[in-house]
Amino acid sequence: MNAVEVSVEGIDTPRWLDKARDFALAVLARLGHDSWDLSVLLCDDSFIRGLNRQYRDKDEATDVLSFEQGDRYRDPEGRERFLAGDIVISLDALARNSEEFGVSRDEELRRLLVHGILHLSGMDHEDNDPSRPMLARQEEILRELAAEGGGGIL
Repeated sequence: MNAVEVSVEGIDTPRWLDKARDFALAVLARLGHDSWDLSVLLCDDSFIRGLNRQYRDKDEATDVLSFEQGDRYRDPEGRERFLAGDIVISLDALARNSEEFGVSRDEELRRLLVHGILHLSGMDHEDNDPSRPMLARQEEILRELAAEGGGGIL
């Protein structure tokens, strides 16, 4: 069983936090991950800009950051778990992306969650060319979950 914790920093707690967690769990299941633990932090541009500056030497806000941990551990019951890492999403950047790309904020949130989880799964991309394997897989997962009725967070 996977576990996802969703929290906030610098913003009001959205009513849809549980739906975001459920969507992330569906993505993990779609990828065949089991016994994964990850956290999702929703924040504003100011907070993510500080992280981007500190960890990537880029003094600018971004939409999503992934911090891979990749540690295995045993839980109190002795079961092996995988501590995947953390995903940080700026809701300010999400809103800008939504406008720029002409998609709903809901679709963009789902895309950023999938994107972050794919990074924690060991995938990466050199640029934002949609034909890159990671980005193609991201869109495939979004289509598959939407077809199964797994859309709608906001």
